Amino acid sequence: MNKVFVRTKNVKKFVALMEEVKQLPANIPKIVLVFGEYGLGKSETIKLWTFKNDCIYVRANQGMSSRWLLSEIVEELGEEPFWHIQDTFNLVEQKLKQNPKPLIIDEVDYLVNNNVIEILRDLCDRTGCPMILVGMINIDKKLSRYPHLKDRIYKTFKFEPYDKQDIMQILSELSEIPITNDGLEYLATRHNQLRQIVKLINKIEKLAKTNELKELNEKNLRSILSEGQNITALQTSKQIFA
Repeated sequence: MNKVFVRTKNVKKFVALMEEVKQLPANIPKIVLVFGEYGLGKSETIKLWTFKNDCIYVRANQGMSSRWLLSEIVEELGEEPFWHIQDTFNLVEQKLKQNPKPLIIDEVDYLVNNNVIEILRDLCDRTGCPMILVGMINIDKKLSRYPHLKDRIYKTFKFEPYDKQDIMQILSELSEIPITNDGLEYLATRHNQLRQIVKLINKIEKLAKTNELKELNEKNLRSILSEGQNITALQTSKQIFA
């Protein structure tokens, strides 16, 4: 499988939004809410953008407290957390004011039920740094309990389900073995989540190598996926018993 990052429609729109946020004036709150179903490349997109940009990435966890969250942020900033939560908060504020950079909080759903998310609003107000909150499909509804935070959201961005063109693009770019257009059309009907598509590519590449196929089209894809065995051996077997 090719080790490439596929720039689907969701990816392109997300990157464009991040560039837009970078250009916002200082007096506009820069919180962006990103959400969507699992399996649409959301986390992979966030992590790649984090890698290519100077920002802080923290993944929230079940039961995470304000102290724990601030400790994770300050460690990403290269500092040690203090015992007192206020001192750690002040350190995060100081470092982000000295060197402003976006703060990305993934799996933010974990911070809603215990009100930890309120501390992110305080950080946004005090530092003015862009903040990207990443959650699951219903996170926008959960945040309705926090009107002061929701009021500061500049934009929301939903990762939409892959359409046919997205799936064909993923298949085409990730597969080491060339796939014809009719083959892509056929495979695009089977799965619509990234993990499932990746598993499918792994499967067809192994079967293709077993059958010494240099190109995959609809006909041989239907054969290897339905039979799950060596086409040549299957054909020989049919000839013997004909």
